[in-house]
Amino acid sequence: MKMKTGISWATMIIVLLGGLLLFGCSKKEIQTDGLVTKPGEGQLADEEAEKAKKRARIREQELTEQQLREKALAEEEARRKALTAAAGSFENEDVYFEFDQFVISESAKAVLNKKAQWLREHATAKALIEGHCDERGSTEYNLALGQKRADAALQYLVALGISPSRLSTISYGKERPADPGQNETAWAKNRRAHFVLK
Repeated sequence: MKMKTGISWATMIIVLLGGLLLFGCSKKEIQTDGLVTKPGEGQLADEEAEKAKKRARIREQELTEQQLREKALAEEEARRKALTAAAGSFENEDVYFEFDQFVISESAKAVLNKKAQWLREHATAKALIEGHCDERGSTEYNLALGQKRADAALQYLVALGISPSRLSTISYGKERPADPGQNETAWAKNRRAHFVLK
């Protein structure tokens, strides 16, 4: 009898432990590595993690795009500064003409060759060619002569391969002298084609 009682107590303990074990597993919480989660929470956590990764990628892409925009702006600013610095050498050298002439001389060709090279190197630059004259002659005559000088310079540059769409001309005749003096030295400075970048 004692044996039966011992067996029944052992059976009861096993049944009780089994019940507790089953009861413990039927709870809605699962413990893993010290973390307590409810069923479905793992999936939600994975979705949130994926969303966070996606937001991080979008932020990274936005930063990359912003950096590319800033780089493009910086390059454009550097190009403008370089063009401005180089513009001085382009604009400060005029083409000079003999009295009452609009023929391109050898020295004028040398200057125009340099200008053509500069325009090739700065493919987006456009230039206005101003025709000027000395003070002798009528206003109308000098306006016509100034235009012929500007046109002669333009035609020479076009012959060197510069697109005419990048060049334009205007005549100021005797209205804008480089030197206001009334002598041959001043007049020689005023008979010119002047270049302005636009």
